Amino acid sequence: MRKPFSGQRPPRAGGKGGGGSAGGSDVRRDERPGRPRASGSRLGKVRPAGSLPSGARPGGAPKPPEAASLNEPLRIAKAMARAGLCSRREAERWIADGRVAINGKILDTPACEVGPGDKILIDGRPLPAAEPMRLWLYHKPKGLVTTHQDPQGRQTVFDKLPPEMPRVISIGRLDFNTEGLLLLTNDGALARHLELPATGWLRRYRVRARGRVSQADLDALKDGTEIDGVRYGPIEATVDTVQGANAWLTIGIREGKNREVRNVMSSLGLDVSRLIRISFGPFELAGLVPGAVEIVKRRHLAEQLGPKLAGEFGLSETSEQRKERHARGRQKGQREDET
Repeated sequence: MRKPFSGQRPPRAGGKGGGGSAGGSDVRRDERPGRPRASGSRLGKVRPAGSLPSGARPGGAPKPPEAASLNEPLRIAKAMARAGLCSRREAERWIADGRVAINGKILDTPACEVGPGDKILIDGRPLPAAEPMRLWLYHKPKGLVTTHQDPQGRQTVFDKLPPEMPRVISIGRLDFNTEGLLLLTNDGALARHLELPATGWLRRYRVRARGRVSQADLDALKDGTEIDGVRYGPIEATVDTVQGANAWLTIGIREGKNREVRNVMSSLGLDVSRLIRISFGPFELAGLVPGAVEIVKRRHLAEQLGPKLAGEFGLSETSEQRKERHARGRQKGQREDET
């Protein structure tokens, strides 16, 4: 049965199953993953698990900047994604299910543009105003699934986020037994862009595996490999340490196909017992403890996306906005000179 849209994050699952712990770590001192090699954001002090993201107010939701309005025509799925309800693909499914109405008429196709004058209802409720794009870093503990609702009743990443967090979606996924850095955003368009292999951001992992492998075997992965009919792209891999029957490796991939690291390691005769994502593009896990969340500063996100994309995603000033700001500064200076 379809659940009505409430405009809020889905309700918590009530702690069924899962078995994972949101705190602590079983890494021994001589096995700690350490800092990743890639350069990235500086997170400042360590934020404990379950704490509020930067800018949050105790007892209330994080105070956002002024919400962006729907001031130009957009495809309906993009407008829904910009409002933080879902991804564009999910929006298309909602439309197919008859959950979206425009100006009193149930929509039956996503091939529709909407503008400021259109009345958009999702499950009978108005489309929320789009908030400014934001990005968070989250240290996913082992034992959580990266989905909003799990058919098996297991606890999800979204069940464990601080209740003050707005409705967010993940950029890609980490499977149940994988831990480490997961990017979260309130903007479906940004999520879609960053999870595409064409974006080219390297995802780096620390891997503890049982078995023997040589650096020559790992170097052979640089040109990609095919396993059971599935083609995997170039993989960067190095042996870091060997401890008895176990080895710690660092693996870098750009595609992020389902269970890619585990499948490739298995093809080399290795049994992965621990998998930790330590970086996603320029963003690092660094000192973020399991279960903790940290917001990325808009300026830093804009720098990593580059001027063109930052402008498209509304993260940088337009020339008109810059002129207005300079004009306001000149007017303020003139008033101070006159007094």
